[in-house]
Amino acid sequence: MLTNTTPDILHDKIVMTLRHFMKSAGKNKVVVGLSGGIDSAVVATLAVNALGAESVSGILMPSPFSTLHSVSDAVELSENLKIRYNTVPIEAIFHKYMRELTDLFGEDPNRLTVENLQARIRSTILMASSNQTGALLLNTSNKSEMSMGYGTLYGDLSGAVMVIGDIYKLDVYELARYMNSLKRSIPDSTMTKEPSAELSVGQKDSDSIPPYDVLDPILYSLNEGGKTPEEIIASGVDKKLVDRIICLRNSASFKGAQLPPMIQVGEYPLLPANKCISCK
Repeated sequence: MLTNTTPDILHDKIVMTLRHFMKSAGKNKVVVGLSGGIDSAVVATLAVNALGAESVSGILMPSPFSTLHSVSDAVELSENLKIRYNTVPIEAIFHKYMRELTDLFGEDPNRLTVENLQARIRSTILMASSNQTGALLLNTSNKSEMSMGYGTLYGDLSGAVMVIGDIYKLDVYELARYMNSLKRSIPDSTMTKEPSAELSVGQKDSDSIPPYDVLDPILYSLNEGGKTPEEIIASGVDKKLVDRIICLRNSASFKGAQLPPMIQVGEYPLLPANKCISCK
C-alpha cells in the first residue's frame, strides 16, 4: 500500500473514527450514493462494518450515461450488504434542466456543464434524503481525485464527512480486497472495471487525469514523500507528466477550502502546493 500501514489497520481506523464521528454528531443513520464504482462500494461497506446494515441506506441515481452493469453492480452490493436501497433515475430531471437552461446559455452546453450538472442533481437528491430521514450523507471521493480537482463542488464533493478522502485510489482497491477477504460484498466487476464517472458517453477517469497506477506514486512522492517536482523528474519520471499533475493540482486547489471534514489516516491529509515548472 502507498499509505504507511496495512489494510487491516487502515480499515479499523476508519471504522472506529466513523463510529466516533456519528456518536459526536448524535446520529445513527447514513446514506450513500451508489454508482456501481469502487469508491462508493468501499464507503458503503465501511459504513456497514462501522454502524451495522440497519443504519445504512443507498440511493442509485442512474443518468442517461449510466451503464447497465454499473446499476446491477450497485444492486448486487446492496443485497450483499443487506442494506436498504432505492433507485431515483435522474434522466428526466437532467433533461428538464437542459431545456430550462437553453435561454440562459444561448448555445449548446459544453461537456463540463453537462457532466457537473448531473453530479449536482445527484447531490440534491442525496441531501434531500438526508434532510428527510436525518441520515448523514457520506462522501465517497478519494485522495487521488481530490488532489487533481477531479470532483464537482456541490456535487460529488458534498457530504457530512469524507470517509476515504485521505486514501489514494490504489489503496482503495487494497482496502476493498481486504474487506472482501473477510466477507465478500463488493462485486468482482466493480473491482476490475475501468474507473469512470459515467457522466458522458464512453467517459473514463483516465480521459481527465493520468491513470492511477501512474498518478498515485507521484502524488505520494510529492505529499508524504516530501519530494520536489525536480527531484521526481531527476528520478526518471517524465517532466511533462509531472508538470501536468502539478498544474492540475494547483488549478483546483481552491476546492480544498470547501471540502467536508475528512477521516484522516495519514499525517498529510491535504497536499501542499508546488510551483508548476512550466507555469510563469
